[in-house]
Amino acid sequence: MAKERSRRYIIVSNRLPLSFIKDNEGIKSREGAGGLVSGMKSYLNAIGYENYVWIGWPGSTFESEEDRKEVTSQAEKLKSVPVFLDEATYNGFYNGFCNSTVYPLFHYFTNYVKYDNGNWETYKKVNEIFRDAILKIAKPGDMVWIHDYHLMLLPALLRASGIDADIGFFLHIPFPSYEIFRLLPGEWGKGLLNGMLGADLIGFHTYDYMQDFLTCVSRLLGYESNIGYLEGQDGRIKRVDTFPMGIDFGKFQKLARNPDVIAEKKKLSAFGSQKIIFSIDRLDYTKGILNRLEGYRIFLEQNPDKRGNVVLVLVVVPSRGDIKEYQRMKVAIDEKVGSINGRFGTIDWTPITYQYRFIDANMLIALYASASIALITPLRDGMNLVAKEYVACKVDSPGILILSDMTGAAKELGDAIIVNPYHPQDICAALEKAFTMPVEEQMHRVGLMQDRIRSYDIVRWGNDFIKELEDLKDMQDVFNAKLLGKNEGPLLSDYKKAKKSLILLDYDGVLTPLVEDPKKAVPTKHVVDLLRMLSKRENTEVVVISGRGKDMLDKWFGDLDISLVAEHGALVKDRGSGWRFLRPLTSGWKEVIMPMLKDYADRLPGSHIEEKEFSLVWHYRKAESEFASLRIKELFDNLSKFTSNADVQIYKGNKIIEIKNAGSGKGLAATYFVNKISPDFILAMGDDYTDEDMFRLLPKEAYTIRIGMVQSYARYNLHDSADAVRLLGKMAQ
Repeated sequence: MAKERSRRYIIVSNRLPLSFIKDNEGIKSREGAGGLVSGMKSYLNAIGYENYVWIGWPGSTFESEEDRKEVTSQAEKLKSVPVFLDEATYNGFYNGFCNSTVYPLFHYFTNYVKYDNGNWETYKKVNEIFRDAILKIAKPGDMVWIHDYHLMLLPALLRASGIDADIGFFLHIPFPSYEIFRLLPGEWGKGLLNGMLGADLIGFHTYDYMQDFLTCVSRLLGYESNIGYLEGQDGRIKRVDTFPMGIDFGKFQKLARNPDVIAEKKKLSAFGSQKIIFSIDRLDYTKGILNRLEGYRIFLEQNPDKRGNVVLVLVVVPSRGDIKEYQRMKVAIDEKVGSINGRFGTIDWTPITYQYRFIDANMLIALYASASIALITPLRDGMNLVAKEYVACKVDSPGILILSDMTGAAKELGDAIIVNPYHPQDICAALEKAFTMPVEEQMHRVGLMQDRIRSYDIVRWGNDFIKELEDLKDMQDVFNAKLLGKNEGPLLSDYKKAKKSLILLDYDGVLTPLVEDPKKAVPTKHVVDLLRMLSKRENTEVVVISGRGKDMLDKWFGDLDISLVAEHGALVKDRGSGWRFLRPLTSGWKEVIMPMLKDYADRLPGSHIEEKEFSLVWHYRKAESEFASLRIKELFDNLSKFTSNADVQIYKGNKIIEIKNAGSGKGLAATYFVNKISPDFILAMGDDYTDEDMFRLLPKEAYTIRIGMVQSYARYNLHDSADAVRLLGKMAQ
């Protein structure tokens, strides 16, 4: 980790790790709370890293310039930079778009979502304010690590500013499925996705969240990923991966043995022989507190022998008390607790000990250590570190974790009793199972979960994220080295000096951008004029070498003095001549293959078949990506078996499967033109798998260029078709 430890980290989140308040005695700061803050602070403390600065809102709206200067002065001493917002802006941003739109939607509470365009505009404004705050302090080589749903636009805003920094983004809440995410207005949804894609590395807690994000990117933006890598709008290679956030396991183990914690545990002896079921959450509709209470009520109803022998210690931490949904929920919890205590309580036994407040850290650890059962059943949660903290605090003692399967932690803590939090009867059944579980099994399960938490702790989480960002930087450097960039000058110079030049150009993705409907990819007048100008240069042979059929190429380019190659090399039209085969081809196999393709096209909405003279292409650009992925594998396997003895080849391309005669290809066509004119300058540009044979077979001194930042036999890369057309423009002039 030496490489990144020499760099400064700029950590950016909605809130600073401390809150500033103003009272009669002046402005003071206090420690912040929350999983993000505690996790990042634990990470930085554990690795002993000092070269960082944290940017965020200071916890209050300080209006006067004098107060802001004082807060800034105090914050700087604590490696913090405050971002000031007036009250109206903060409300529209935080209570508005963040917590009334994004938060409920991403947690699948669609009935709570509010669609207010004013709040969206405020959200954009605040992300711009954060951008400006970063740019004021950023230095070349910094690493910017942006956190959570409040700042999803920030990565792209920073990247567009030209900042010289690696940018990481981590989402600490769930990312919803496409069917949920698409409920956002189109501009908002695409804006959030493009915003996140401004980062070099985007992290999620679980594989499911990552896949849902990639699906939305594919469906809404059209960017395809390959094992988590993709190229964004800015032309940079991105990485999307999972990093399940951990805790400082060793710290919690030590705290559980701390004398102050042991003293707090003695206070819990007031419960006597009653087994403690511990539940702690901040006030939030995603936490499933009411369902949990109902599950406990059913348990007491169905297990009268447990009355008087068990107590539920319910701690609800105040949160967002100015939002109506939270106010109503607080009333409902109060009423539910009162109902259960009134129904089952006796003079000497209260079923639920309920506290609505923050609790002391030592008491929290004491409750973790003393509780026989931890009841953690959110309806939806990004990770849930409380579950991990409870397990870590079981030092040589039994304990049972009852955990919602809707948490990210459930993917790691499979030895907990996993429940569906929407069904109180499931919670009741889990409690019954817990009370009958032998101590030996409890110890075994706790041990297995502790092994996992110990091995993937908060340090491993942070180090893995930073290492992957560093590795990605190395990969980007490799691709950047292959960008035509500084080699454009020598290319133009060599072209100008050449006695005979050969220019080989793919069509789709080079002369025109890729579009959903290939029929709409018509060449612009500018592109046609460029080809005409190049073809008029003395001793220059221009060849459009495409997968398109000959009729389409004739329609577009037939009046130009250039050569054409159709169907990836099957048919050639030398300039001034007619169409002919490069080698003998047959098409009888199409009659056998066509019924199979039609069957798959019928079974996959959004797919269709393109028939050419000597090839068949199954397009699925408009199909649902998840459904298509299943059909593609199935079709490819069936085609491979079906054509094993036929003289055909099957290719997977960009949203297509193509079947064509074996032995025909762009490599063969390119070689034909090289042998024909013996050029001393060759330029070949393509964007697809079909161009790789051409790149591979051309002389090594040829200027071969792959469009898109992908691995290739080509010597160089360009970002997109616009770059390709610009290069041709310079050559034409």
